[in-house]
Amino acid sequence: MADDSSGHHNLETRRSTIRIVKQRSSTIKDVTGRDEAPSGPLDVPTLEVLAQRAATHPLSSSWEFRPDTISPRVLEIQLDGAQYPSAVDEVRIDIRWFVGGDYTVHYLERREDEIWQCRWDRHPKPKEPREHFHPPPDASSVVEPSLIESEHHLDVLFAVLEWIEDRVQTLHR
Repeated sequence: MADDSSGHHNLETRRSTIRIVKQRSSTIKDVTGRDEAPSGPLDVPTLEVLAQRAATHPLSSSWEFRPDTISPRVLEIQLDGAQYPSAVDEVRIDIRWFVGGDYTVHYLERREDEIWQCRWDRHPKPKEPREHFHPPPDASSVVEPSLIESEHHLDVLFAVLEWIEDRVQTLHR
């Protein structure tokens, strides 16, 4: 009997150690070296809903999980390049949504010799608002408060798509 409880205790200790190691390994360093960690694992069901809803938007042309559907790390939404000036070669949104409600929505426009990008984030960031925006043209480490007020995944998606619609209009002026 003593062996069973000792073995059980050792198993629980190992599980605790594994949880701590996993938590530590999921910590992300930002460009300044500060710790930033999402609030949980990737929320694949929410990403699937976002993909299906994005597909109904006129700017969206296709979507896929990268690297694959078996173990996705990001939802990649390709936008309709025909709606952009010809100088823009590729346009997409990369989305990561986490179980705890944190997210990263990264907008990228690729031209022949440059990438124009910005990013909306919701995650702990020392000395910055939890919801913040990395402005264009380079989505640098400088952040501004996000204008997206809702935490609901569909509200965030459609707020970003509305912002992109305004961006497309600006490019055509």
